[in-house]
Amino acid sequence: MTTGVPTSTAPRRRSPARTFLPLAVAAWLILEIWLLSLLAGVGGGLAVALVIAGGLLLGVVVIKRAGRRAFQNLTQTFQQAQAGERPTPQQPGSGNGLIMLGGLLLILPGLISDVAGLLLLLPPVRAWIGRRAAGSLERKMAAAPAGSFGDAFQQARIHQPDGMVVQGEVIREDAAPRESGPRPPLAP
Repeated sequence: MTTGVPTSTAPRRRSPARTFLPLAVAAWLILEIWLLSLLAGVGGGLAVALVIAGGLLLGVVVIKRAGRRAFQNLTQTFQQAQAGERPTPQQPGSGNGLIMLGGLLLILPGLISDVAGLLLLLPPVRAWIGRRAAGSLERKMAAAPAGSFGDAFQQARIHQPDGMVVQGEVIREDAAPRESGPRPPLAP
């Protein structure tokens, strides 16, 4: 039975991120459960419930404040654009994305995620992570071949039933408008 996919291609290697990410998530979950059980052994079940509830409450408050601030920034940018002014650019790490990520980490139950969320609420840590992320993104954009993303908008791909991909360009001819009569049938 043929599937339309050539069988002569070599199997693709999985990236290290796709290989180790599930293992890292599993190790993180086991470590979180172990730390919560240690806390339960030292302070009791009430201490664990208070830590989880406190993290949840603090995370919700942080996300709500960051959302309000993001909406105010958006409103201010629109008002500046309507007044004909150029909006002021933000520095990396000064936005609300990392604050919201910190709030989300606080909402997740566990001690490690709470510590990571609290670290993201500190402005120097947030600025450092923002600079690192901006630098990484700029390196990846500079390494990408020119026109690789823009060409996707210029080309149309037609998928054939046999799995073949035919590339082509969409050509639009502005012809004279047709008469508004009945359309001819599609099939003879």
